[in-house]
Amino acid sequence: MSSILTNTSAMVALQTLKSINSNLSGIQNEISTGKSISSAKDNSAIWAISKVMESDVAGFKAISASLSLGESTVAVARQGSETVTDLLTEIKGKIVAAQEENVDRGKIQTDIKALRDQIGSVVGAAQFNGLNMLSGTDDVNVLSSLDRSSDGTVAASNITISRQDLTTSAGTFGTGTDLSLNSTASAASITNTGNTAVLTLASEADVSDNGYSLTVGGTTVSFASGDLTGDQGAAATAISGAINALGLEGITASVSGDAITITSTRAFEAVDVSATKDGSAIAFGGAATEIGERAENITFSASANVNEGDGYKAIVGGTTYSYIAGKGEDFGDVANGLKAAIDAGGLTDITTKVTTNSSGQAVLKIDNNGASAASLSESGAAGGKASGGLFGLGGINVSTNAGADAALANIEVLINASIDAAANFGSAQGRIETQNNFIGKMTDSLKAGIGSMVDADMEAASARLQALQVQQQLGVQALSIANQAPQSVLSLFR
Repeated sequence: MSSILTNTSAMVALQTLKSINSNLSGIQNEISTGKSISSAKDNSAIWAISKVMESDVAGFKAISASLSLGESTVAVARQGSETVTDLLTEIKGKIVAAQEENVDRGKIQTDIKALRDQIGSVVGAAQFNGLNMLSGTDDVNVLSSLDRSSDGTVAASNITISRQDLTTSAGTFGTGTDLSLNSTASAASITNTGNTAVLTLASEADVSDNGYSLTVGGTTVSFASGDLTGDQGAAATAISGAINALGLEGITASVSGDAITITSTRAFEAVDVSATKDGSAIAFGGAATEIGERAENITFSASANVNEGDGYKAIVGGTTYSYIAGKGEDFGDVANGLKAAIDAGGLTDITTKVTTNSSGQAVLKIDNNGASAASLSESGAAGGKASGGLFGLGGINVSTNAGADAALANIEVLINASIDAAANFGSAQGRIETQNNFIGKMTDSLKAGIGSMVDADMEAASARLQALQVQQQLGVQALSIANQAPQSVLSLFR
């Protein structure tokens, strides 16, 4: 049936042409935008995923900038600490030269002061964008990642960089928790007298009829049978004189009746003693086998922790010397800090040494070679402000023998502190660099993933465009033919 009111063929041709034009519009949009999904209406699920990933890419770009800033900051700090290490090594060379007495120690001290001032300049200048990692103890966080969990929540991750304080500040002693139980002084005073061992001779006949041999500090004096004549007192005098004739540093012998007292004033050094009679060992009084070192000790706890701001004092001869621990330090660091403080005090007859005893405890040894005993006590308290990592550098003075000797031990502690600081910064810089490289690669992977979801296949789009253009031309022709069909009805009325 033919109708002039309803042209079904034209309707079909028109719908077909509309569909072709719609597809053609879509493919043209793909070509112009380069995306197969450019808005939520194209594919809402894929579009939503791509937008989340695009936001992550933007975040990672900011993180990369943060890591680059952090890496530059740490690089400056590392370079600064390495320079400080080099300068401290130069100071060590000066100190070693000062061990020789036939040098101008005044000029050496002037050189040391110049190097010390240069260290202060380096530490003060080692900043990047106002942040100095060589001053203070607060940690610095560098934004390193954004971690998205399966439920969509996002958390920031940081690389924590510990500052390495290379200042020479003394710190501030706190008024917090009493820490006095963490340190113990071996005596209330530091004696200036030596320690002793006593050998009492046997009967008169026993002395003259037997050979004697005494070893003191590795040096032996011997008497054959018959060499010692007279009573025990005379024999003791002869033995004592032989010991004194050895000229052993800090070793003297004296006689009281038939007893020989051997005295050692050697600081920080025990002296082995032994005796034999006709080849058989005989015991000194109290069965002693050595004369103990002349020094008093401040012994620190083997179990307690050291927290930042914990301060400890050594009161020597009425003068107080203190050290306040920094972050990550232990009692060995506290003992070395107190040693540096005492050495810087300029007490000409007081010398110090830091050791570790058989129980693993840090021990500060203090010797007194003065004319009289010096009082000794200690205390501790929490809540202070930490001393600088190069505390004690300002107290190095090689003008005297005692100062030169003390400086040699103290400079080693300072060099180790600066080496540790440089190593920590180097490790942190390497970690930041690795993370930055990873972030860059991950950002590229995310971009590739987004592209695979939403980017248009331009080769396919080009072929599709040409096909649709042909279909559009055919659709227009089909619609034209369908629109001409009602014209044939007119022939029926002619």
